[in-house]
Amino acid sequence: MSTQGDAGSGPGGPPRQLLDPRVGSSRGPGAGGSTFTVIVAAAANFGVALAKAVAGVLSGSSAMLAEAGHSVADTVTELLLLIALKRSKKPADAEHPLGHGPERYIWALLASVATFVGGGVFAVYDGIRALTHGGEPGDPLISYIVLAVAFVLEGLSLRTGVKQAAGRARHFRVPLLRYLEHTPDTAVKAVVMEDTAALVGLVLAALGLLGGQLTGSGVWDGIASILIGLLLVVVAWVLGRSNTELLVGRALPAPLRDAVRRELTAVPHIQDVLELTTLVQGPGEILIAAKVDFHDTATSEQVERACEEAESRLRALIPAVGRVYLDPTPPRNTD
Repeated sequence: MSTQGDAGSGPGGPPRQLLDPRVGSSRGPGAGGSTFTVIVAAAANFGVALAKAVAGVLSGSSAMLAEAGHSVADTVTELLLLIALKRSKKPADAEHPLGHGPERYIWALLASVATFVGGGVFAVYDGIRALTHGGEPGDPLISYIVLAVAFVLEGLSLRTGVKQAAGRARHFRVPLLRYLEHTPDTAVKAVVMEDTAALVGLVLAALGLLGGQLTGSGVWDGIASILIGLLLVVVAWVLGRSNTELLVGRALPAPLRDAVRRELTAVPHIQDVLELTTLVQGPGEILIAAKVDFHDTATSEQVERACEEAESRLRALIPAVGRVYLDPTPPRNTD
């Protein structure tokens, strides 16, 4: 994983800016576009869910009903993501001095649970029911029409998500897939993953309908439903793991932590960094706390000015830094 710029320009000089997709940033192409991306995805999934449900009932297709459950789960997911984005932007207050940034990961984790239960489990159950109870496939024409329309709508939604993610990837100068793997903006990551899974699920549903049409057996439809369910379980697991990691607390990457240490020790009157704690609170929201050993000859005024300079240099080094806490601490006795 590469970063943009060097760790710093040495004592006395301004630090060069470091950008890393694992940290995020509130600047650059695509910044702040997650809400629009989620709204587009929610609108597309709601309309598609209704059409799939009607088609599934009329055709008796388990794969279509599984796809309807898939779209319902995706719609619920996007609504939860909208709640996450809105609540995470609430400013800090006396009761929440560090802000509400991590709250986005709580709601996003609930969204992944919705995908798992509402989409994956339902699709697997319906597929197994179709295999065990059999049944003759109905007229698939309406299902094919709905699948074609859904493919277009899901494709447009995916295009919006990929466009935003690609802009962010260019900002961080990393490949798109690497950005999606590491970004703390799990909302856009969820939209891209779920829309991609939706397109794959539509293809599986179409193949299940085609298999039933050619053979006269509902087995293919049931198999397609189970595969759709397993696909959603995988997506839910990946998103759940990402949100859990950020909810528990992710530190800055090691190269950035080293850069922070070097930048702090480059400040006049700071002799050493005894302990460093960093935390990614959200996309473009970084907290840095450190126990710092100042020179014994530094006056209280020099310590105050050194703290102010350190904060300015860290924010120039990593634009996502929002809070810096420095604790003057004597060196540990090694005897």
